[in-house]
Amino acid sequence: MNAGSLPRRVWLLYYDGFRSMTVGKTLWAIILVKLFIFFIVMKLLFFPNVLNENFDNDEERADHVRTELLNKGN
Repeated sequence: MNAGSLPRRVWLLYYDGFRSMTVGKTLWAIILVKLFIFFIVMKLLFFPNVLNENFDNDEERADHVRTELLNKGN
């Protein structure tokens, strides 16, 4: 009854399931495109790396973060 190790059986379960999909493949493609838009495009447009733009080296960045963290606690 043992058809192989657990990781192999899990892989075969998913492989067979995705291979026999028809509509599901299109839905997975839509999901992947949405994830790409959310995580890549949104980050580039709305979350610029402010520390790299405003400070020249790691020491200045660390100083700024440390100061902000300590001041927020008061």
